[in-house]
Amino acid sequence: MPMARKLYIKTYGCQMNVYDSERMAEALEGYEQTETPDDADMILLNTCHIREKAAEKVYSELGRYKGLKAEKPDLKIGVAGCVAQAEGEEIMRRQPMVDLVVGPQSYHRLPELEAKARTGKKALDTEFPEEDKFERLKNRPKAKRGPTAFLTVQEGCDKFCAFCVVPYTRGAEVSRPVDQILTEARDLVERGVREITLLGQNVNAYHGAGTDGEWSLARLIWALNDVDGLERIRFTTSHPNDMTDDLYDAHGRCEKLMPYLHLPVQAGSDKILKRMNRSHTAESYLRCIEKLRAARPDILISGDFIVGFPEETEEDFQATLDLIREVRYGTAYSFKYSTRPGTPAAERDQVEESVKTDRLYRLQALLSEQQQEIQRAMVGKQVSVLFEREGRLPGQMVGKSEYLHAVHVADAGAAIGDLVRVEVIDSSTNSLAAKLV
Repeated sequence: MPMARKLYIKTYGCQMNVYDSERMAEALEGYEQTETPDDADMILLNTCHIREKAAEKVYSELGRYKGLKAEKPDLKIGVAGCVAQAEGEEIMRRQPMVDLVVGPQSYHRLPELEAKARTGKKALDTEFPEEDKFERLKNRPKAKRGPTAFLTVQEGCDKFCAFCVVPYTRGAEVSRPVDQILTEARDLVERGVREITLLGQNVNAYHGAGTDGEWSLARLIWALNDVDGLERIRFTTSHPNDMTDDLYDAHGRCEKLMPYLHLPVQAGSDKILKRMNRSHTAESYLRCIEKLRAARPDILISGDFIVGFPEETEEDFQATLDLIREVRYGTAYSFKYSTRPGTPAAERDQVEESVKTDRLYRLQALLSEQQQEIQRAMVGKQVSVLFEREGRLPGQMVGKSEYLHAVHVADAGAAIGDLVRVEVIDSSTNSLAAKLV
């Protein structure tokens, strides 16, 4: 039996890219993954275009492999993901050592592209193919899994926020069929998964085909709730405009749907939200939070914020701080606005960098204060923890609570994949300590 080639994948960005990397590794039969590029017969960078200077960071990373390519002429180097989609042939022009470029909608074609690259030819595919990439990959061999997994149910975006490149790199909104998702979920559970996070650029805009017409995300969640062996369900990332009554109801009544929701608002000023083309107001967002907490009072809310968006004034920024104070976030992600070539906001009057930095500091200080208060309030309470890995200390286990808090338990006497009841005994910056009940 021939020795398996070694594959090194470096994944940038969102959970969706993590899921895509797993599927790409499955697609490349005859390869086994390695943790270091030095051992690899193929290096694959799965890229993200959301952050500032994303393309330049990819070119910089590729530059690090020049020496390795010189030592191993048979080494193949590929670029996948959203930067690949945006840059296309430009990647091969700027870095001739790249053998393969594939966009996020075409990675099911990786075996053919890899075979072409092995013959010494350049392989490029950044099309938006008509065939279903998930359907093409469904019969690939699958290995044992850890207790948690991502499952993509929806891709693309029709919202066209003024700061975002996703509609251009991932395409229009598309939802996977219900039976395909349920089949994959059951397969994941058979392989050891106990918690599934449903993924989509606008996951709550899901409208997949079922046996009796289109299903909403809430109906899909209820179907997953009936999957034996699946203990926990989460979903991300949601848009406030796609929150529906049946989804609020699911948060209140669905046993396996966890009391955590990532619901980005981006800003608290209606003027800035309109400039962002977010199509919701601060007030409509707050009503979403109100309905969620009416359905599930203990739900933990997470969010996204962009500070220093073009034309943002101090008054606009204060409106964002006011919204944060009203919502009280358990956790949040916040960034200074950075231009994305080809997006509408890139052409507008920009806020000075020093002003952005100052506002980000003040916003993050408020968010950190809220996070610490919420975590300290957990001390003395009981939570359930799904253990995902061993801790740094002997006998210590680490996992996530139903609220997505990282929790570590000393002398746990448990195994990876165990779901246990614990009492929180301490709170630190980004995690909780607990003991077995």
